[in-house]
Amino acid sequence: MLRPLVLLMLLASSTADVRSQTHSPHAQSTTHDRQYWRDIARNRYAVPQGEEIFALAQELSGYLGSPDPELRDDLAYTILDVWLRHQNDWTNEQLVTLLDKWQSNLQTNIGETHTDSIFRRSFSALCLANLANRDLKKPFLTEEQYQKLLGNALKYLADERDVQGFDPVKGWIHSTAHTADLLTSLAQNRRLKQEDQSRILQATSERLSTAHQVYTYGEQDRLALTVTSIVSRQDFAAAIFHRWIINLNELDGNVWKRSPPDDNMLKTYQNNSYMLQALVARLYAQPRTPTISAALDEITAVLAKR
Repeated sequence: MLRPLVLLMLLASSTADVRSQTHSPHAQSTTHDRQYWRDIARNRYAVPQGEEIFALAQELSGYLGSPDPELRDDLAYTILDVWLRHQNDWTNEQLVTLLDKWQSNLQTNIGETHTDSIFRRSFSALCLANLANRDLKKPFLTEEQYQKLLGNALKYLADERDVQGFDPVKGWIHSTAHTADLLTSLAQNRRLKQEDQSRILQATSERLSTAHQVYTYGEQDRLALTVTSIVSRQDFAAAIFHRWIINLNELDGNVWKRSPPDDNMLKTYQNNSYMLQALVARLYAQPRTPTISAALDEITAVLAKR
């Protein structure tokens, strides 16, 4: 049996060895500092030699929830954006791992407003838009994975209560615009069904009516781009679109039946008007087809009476 003093000396020596290994300049680092990511950006986003893109992407993913706009937006999101668009060193399994992680982030502290939790949700939606856009060019999603992503995107659009656009200190927040970007890519996918067109259109109008504010950072235009992706499809369901426009216009018409008008109804009316105006501009920029021409006529007829 060791004497107490000898035992204490051995324990102290062991602890010192662990500390020495932990603080050794040769110990493996689990995170990189800000300058490391700045250097990647300055080096035209090249993956550093000897590093694995997936491991770096997982590390960057942790910064999506940062209230620091440089770490979150200028570095983490921008580097991930470039790598997902231009790098080929990805396996399907790695992309699906990121897909699952970012989808789970959409519901983290959902329902909170004016807290920093919004950044993780909103910028995860934006990163998911990158994955959905990559799938358009190099498919990796299964039918089940696509439908799950579409369902989660629609749920997030409906559930998010923090619809701030921009903070002068913390930068872009933009949850509605980021989710619209995700839905725009999903709406272009060959897997989208006609009944899904109705789900997206309905979710769009519901988001504009439940915001309880007039969007001022281009959110209506980003949602208009989502609708444009639906109208531009070869399997565009014109009858579904027609019912959506009619219902939207009828609901908006109720705002003028009260004097003074209900504040939230008036905000919805303005959001819908700006969205429809942006939709006209977006559709005019598309190659003219009979279906697009018909949709333009329908929208402009509604706008002419507003």
